[in-house]
Amino acid sequence: MMNHTAIFIDAGFLLSLGGHRAAGTTLRSAFTTHYESLVRGIVQTVKKNTGLSNLRVYWYDASKDGLFTEQHKRIGLIPGVKVRLGRISYNGEQKGVDLRLALDLVGVARNRSASIAYLVSGDDDLAEAVEEAQDLGMKVVLLGVAKSDSRLGVASVAEHLALTADYIETIPNQLLDSAFTKVLEWDQHHSEKTSIIANAPTEVPTSMAPKPFAPTPAVMAQKTTAKAQTPIASSAEVVYSSGGEQPGYKGNAAYEQQELKVAEEIGAKVAKSWLAFTTQSEVVELMADKPQLPPEIDRTLLKDCAQVLGEWKTDQQTIRRTLRSAFWEYLAKIM
Repeated sequence: MMNHTAIFIDAGFLLSLGGHRAAGTTLRSAFTTHYESLVRGIVQTVKKNTGLSNLRVYWYDASKDGLFTEQHKRIGLIPGVKVRLGRISYNGEQKGVDLRLALDLVGVARNRSASIAYLVSGDDDLAEAVEEAQDLGMKVVLLGVAKSDSRLGVASVAEHLALTADYIETIPNQLLDSAFTKVLEWDQHHSEKTSIIANAPTEVPTSMAPKPFAPTPAVMAQKTTAKAQTPIASSAEVVYSSGGEQPGYKGNAAYEQQELKVAEEIGAKVAKSWLAFTTQSEVVELMADKPQLPPEIDRTLLKDCAQVLGEWKTDQQTIRRTLRSAFWEYLAKIM
C-alpha cells in the first residue's frame, strides 16, 4: 500500500461547523469561506500529524442536478482537489453525497492508493464504509472540530462513527478562524427596509404578490395536535424561591424550560441573520407561504440547534416546534 494520505471532506458538515463558529449560524449567506486557505491548511495539518504526502483531497457537496456551480469550479481548480457532487432534491435534501464518499473511500483502500484516510464528516451512515476500508488495510482517522463539552471531544459526530474510526484528531482553531469570516453585523436599516417592502405588496410586482395560504392536511394536523397539547409550563412542578415571590421549576422541568429558551433564542437569531442578508422578493415569498418554511431555512434552524443542544435534543418535536415558532415570532415583531 502506498504511503500516502487521502482526505475526504463532507463540505456540508465542514461549512456548517466553520460557519457556526464564525457567524453563530450555519446560514451560508452569513459567512464567507476562504476555500484555498482552508484546504491548504487541512492538508498541512494532516502532513504534520503523519509525515506523509497527500494523494488527493476529495470534496463532497450537492447542487441542483449535480452540476458544477461557479463556487464548485473554483474549489475544483485548487491543486490536488477533486470535487464530487451529489444532487439536491426538490425538497432541498442532499442525495448521493454519502454514497459517493463511501465508494471513493473503499475504492482508494482497495486500490491501495493511500495508507491513511482522513475523514471530515460526522455522518453515521459512513460507518460501514469505514469498516470496509479498514478491512482492506487502511487506517481511517476522523478529523473534526473541537468541542470541549462533547463526550467525543468534537462537534456533531455520530458516536457509532467515532467508535468505528481508528482515532480522532481536530482541525486547528486558528485555521478555522482564518478560513471562515462573518460577512457583516446585522444591519438594522436593511431589515427595517425589507420589512416595510414585505408589508407593502402594492410596491411589489404582481407575480411576486403573496398568495392566499391554503393549509394542507399535514399543516391542519399539526395545528390540531398543537391545540390538543397541554402547555409545558402547566405540566411542570412549580416551586418558589426562598423569598417567596417568584415561581420557578425544579428538576427535569427546569432543564426542559431552559432548553426551550435556548431553542427560542436560536430561532430568533436565525430569523435575524436571514432577514439581514435576504432580498425583498424573498421576504414576500416567505410570508406568502407562512407557516411553511423553505427547506434551507428549516435545515439551518435544526443545524444551529444541534450545535448547541445536540442532535438528540433537536430531534424532539417540542424543540423543533419552538425553533420554528420563534423564527416566525421574530419576523412578526420586526414587521
